[in-house]
Amino acid sequence: MDRLDDMHAFIKVVEARSFTAAADKLGLSKSVVSRRIADLEYRLGARLLNRTTRRLSLTEVGQAFYERCIRILADLEEAERAASDLHATPRGRLKINAPLSFGLLHLAPAIAQFLDAHPAIEIEIDLNDRFVDLIDEGYDVAVRIGRLRDSSLIARRLAPNHRVVCASPAYLEAYGTPATPDDLAGHACLIYTNTPTAEQWQFRHDGETRSVRVSGVLRANNGDMLHAAAVAGRGIAALPTFLCGDSLRAGRLRCLFDDCYFSESGVYAVYPQNRHLSPKVRAFVDFLAARFGPSPYWDDGLRGAGGGSG
Repeated sequence: MDRLDDMHAFIKVVEARSFTAAADKLGLSKSVVSRRIADLEYRLGARLLNRTTRRLSLTEVGQAFYERCIRILADLEEAERAASDLHATPRGRLKINAPLSFGLLHLAPAIAQFLDAHPAIEIEIDLNDRFVDLIDEGYDVAVRIGRLRDSSLIARRLAPNHRVVCASPAYLEAYGTPATPDDLAGHACLIYTNTPTAEQWQFRHDGETRSVRVSGVLRANNGDMLHAAAVAGRGIAALPTFLCGDSLRAGRLRCLFDDCYFSESGVYAVYPQNRHLSPKVRAFVDFLAARFGPSPYWDDGLRGAGGGSG
């Protein structure tokens, strides 16, 4: 502790450029501060400060030591705060961004339960499919689906995201059932436009990924719209199972291509790369990871969760 106190006194002297001013800030006498700096220099075997009647300046050794002291004390403060946060009660306002469909279907009931468990937290949530800048727009955490683009954020995988190609029994009876992805060229496909490869559907088969070009008369930037159109028999859709799982289980939609399926992505919680995670964000992310998990409830009863329905 004496060494830390000496380092702290040294930093204050450098910042104040005066023993007297540093002593005032520390609530100590000038003689005590001077003795601490002298003890520090004696222990290091090097002069840290150039002293004249008019000013103080750092020596070359003193400059290097000052920079290290700043880092050491900052790391110590951070370690203490992080350890304290592990036991702190999550509280305060939590600002969240999430996709519209997933937010309504799965986050809404989850957040209600989360608030019951954490009464000291207030939530502000924006549901939209726009790609937001968490830092510039002041979000604490976002839920994102698919492949992540921003490497400056920390991401935690909450659940797999399986997408399946599906159509209603009425559509398949009227227009036939495509046997392979290549057969989609002769069908009306429902296009999700909120992706740079909207008309290029990626399939996996025997460990390989291949692209199939599709077209159709309905394009939308919202999965609920495409889901409703598929159930109504308007075409073939590629939908995430978190959106269409109930329709597959009820028989309103049928999954195609049991041996070919859309490449799996993920559901992620992403948050800014702070030096430590606040208790409210940690509590929320841990809660979602436990609620959804590696085998999410929306895939229950779907054989393979990406290659067919049971």
